[in-house]
Amino acid sequence: MKLKHFLNLSLIGLLLMSCQSEENEVIQDTSQNLAKSSPLTNLISRVSQNPTSTDNVLDNSSCFSVVLPATVIVNGQNIVVSNQADYQTVQDAIDAFSNDDDIVNFVYPITVQFQNFTTLVVQNSDVLDDIMDDCGEDDGFDEIECINFNFPIVVNIYNANNQLAETISITNNVQLYNFLESLEDNEYIAIQYPISVTNSNNQTIVISNNDQFEDVIEDAIDDCDDDSPSSGSNGNLAAILSSGSWYVSYFYDDTDQTAAYSGYVFTFTANGTTQAILNGNILNGSWSNYIESGEEKLDLNYEGLALDELEDDWEVVEFTSTQIRLKDVSGGNEGTDYLYFTKN
Repeated sequence: MKLKHFLNLSLIGLLLMSCQSEENEVIQDTSQNLAKSSPLTNLISRVSQNPTSTDNVLDNSSCFSVVLPATVIVNGQNIVVSNQADYQTVQDAIDAFSNDDDIVNFVYPITVQFQNFTTLVVQNSDVLDDIMDDCGEDDGFDEIECINFNFPIVVNIYNANNQLAETISITNNVQLYNFLESLEDNEYIAIQYPISVTNSNNQTIVISNNDQFEDVIEDAIDDCDDDSPSSGSNGNLAAILSSGSWYVSYFYDDTDQTAAYSGYVFTFTANGTTQAILNGNILNGSWSNYIESGEEKLDLNYEGLALDELEDDWEVVEFTSTQIRLKDVSGGNEGTDYLYFTKN
């Protein structure tokens, strides 16, 4: 009897160990883990979100879009906007005269739709102004419409606090965007590869890991319309960089190390010199911007060792007039580093 009881307990113990092992192995390759702040998470969100920048000629905001049809008044002219082609009609009315106010007024009520696909009926301009105030600052990086996810996408969820894992299947953009928005700081996800996407040429691309996924989306940014931030419509990178001062808003090298550069103020001159100032201490350096093998690069160098992690020939991923996003893919599977500058 005692032997049978011992064997039963041993079997239960083995089962518990097996369950715990399976739970811990849900995400085996930590290099494939994504946090809420991961660059790839942001790219996926921008692909899955409701497009909100295409109608900026109407509302001048990428926080939401106006559901069509809608009627607007421009310089006394009533324009019924039934589809996206009518945005040009509005733009033409704005450009018709150089001495007018160019204000687009809505005929209310209108319905607005936010990035998370929720909608709200707006009865007057005061309510719309309140919505605009609540939107916060726009970083200038809009939705990425030149690529589509092929669902379902299955992800594993790992919570660093309680070690519990869950697997969910996501079937559309609404679910995907809101799922990523709801991630907590202590949660990580791992996509179950392979997945596939359809690009702007209607080609299906099979993706097997995070690095490939990131590259495919970044390629899609270049395929987007001429008004996308990465297209250069915001100006020349060198001219933008040498205007004003900057700070490091994100730095990742194996872990998020942004805090290590808190307080630094970076300036860049047109003649290729740069300074990093921290508490009155000045570090001098040099910078250059060039094209190599079809990729735009930003090379940084500083005296001393304090900023040696920033010294690299960074690939320019995309930029606006207020933010520059860089990355460096190390050889030998050593991972990818990220550096974001934001204007003060």
